[in-house]
Amino acid sequence: MNTRPNFIFILADDLGSADLGCYGGAGAPYDVSPNIDRMAREGLRFTHALANSPVCSPTRFALLTGCYQYRFRGAAEEPLGRSERGSSVLGLPPSIPTLASRLRDAGYRTALTGKWHLGYAPAFGPRKSGYGYFYGATSGAIDYFTHKDSRGTHDLWENETEVHEDGYFTDLVSDRAVNWISEQSSEQPFLLSVHYTAPHWPWETRDDRAEAERITPRISHNDGGSLDKYWRMIHHMDEGIGRILAALEAKGLAESTLVVFTSDNGGERFSKNWPFVGGKMDLLEGGLRVPLVARWPARIKASGVSATPNLTMDWTATMLHAAGSVDPPDAPLDGVDLAPVLDDPAFNPPRKLYWRMNHRKQRALRDGRWKYLMVDAYEYLFDVETDSREKANMAKREPERLLAMRADWEAWALTMPGIPEDAKVHLVYGEADIPRPTG
Repeated sequence: MNTRPNFIFILADDLGSADLGCYGGAGAPYDVSPNIDRMAREGLRFTHALANSPVCSPTRFALLTGCYQYRFRGAAEEPLGRSERGSSVLGLPPSIPTLASRLRDAGYRTALTGKWHLGYAPAFGPRKSGYGYFYGATSGAIDYFTHKDSRGTHDLWENETEVHEDGYFTDLVSDRAVNWISEQSSEQPFLLSVHYTAPHWPWETRDDRAEAERITPRISHNDGGSLDKYWRMIHHMDEGIGRILAALEAKGLAESTLVVFTSDNGGERFSKNWPFVGGKMDLLEGGLRVPLVARWPARIKASGVSATPNLTMDWTATMLHAAGSVDPPDAPLDGVDLAPVLDDPAFNPPRKLYWRMNHRKQRALRDGRWKYLMVDAYEYLFDVETDSREKANMAKREPERLLAMRADWEAWALTMPGIPEDAKVHLVYGEADIPRPTG
């Protein structure tokens, strides 16, 4: 009988910090996330969860490797774009140990359903990086019905085989996850990564097949969407999560399975990031703060809340260590094991968290309640515990702290590879498309 835990890591795409009912809700006239909310009641909800990056593929590099994404050339793209198809450089090298490959080598079955976004075949792919089974898309976004990317290229795969299936992509991802769980047993532990594209654009619900035909391949969808459609996209994803949880229970595996739900970065156009300012692509709190819920009945007490700051890559360390894996000396992790927090949500030792972005030359350092931030060569200092909206710049009141945190960030930056000169920033819209508020 296997005694090691199973892992299901569920990743939403561009979900805002306050979009879910358990985080205050986004003003929807109904509960958009009853199943995720149930996970929070039955497990642990984090109020200071921070994405490794405010944009998708860099965070995914960090999640798969357990390391700061800046260590990998592909993660310097913000994010990986459609033009990288065929590149043998811009992706997650198969030689790099990953969460999936390390667990596979430790005897786990591994699968990914949903979004990969870590480089294109033939050089890169989920099955080259430790996943025994893959169903989903390799690019950053596809249409929910046509399954085509922003160039109009069809991008739906099962392992290395292109597949053409009718269906709403969120539901197809959930279907495959449920089916895969039904094949598991208590004899062998497993890792299932469920990486939804929801609620990332295009803004399509199950009822929007005609809209998909209208916009393809312009799936950035700058001329569509609404709060109602966005809420329904979240609800479709939540329904799938409910089915995944039910499948676990039907197999008798719920007690021994750690299920984690979070987002790859802060929200985009229709998201609610309140009370934070900024969103996707910003190192302001609105781009970094994400919902995070963990349920593990055998270990985590119900209805817990933790204010311990943590990064996406910490879950890699947490799962590997829970599985009994030891960090090899030639590939140490930057992430830290959150097991002490799972046992005691108040556990909150001192720790410094670092970020950088090529976009707008941003840099940030979080040290306890203090945050050092640079955007477009302007420096700021915030107490994010009392000023979560980052509106009271303390730089002139605390000049010595500002200098010390700047020096700290610069010392850390020297331990990372620099930003390559040819690294690209990909923005899907600008002020010509959507107005930007002043203040």
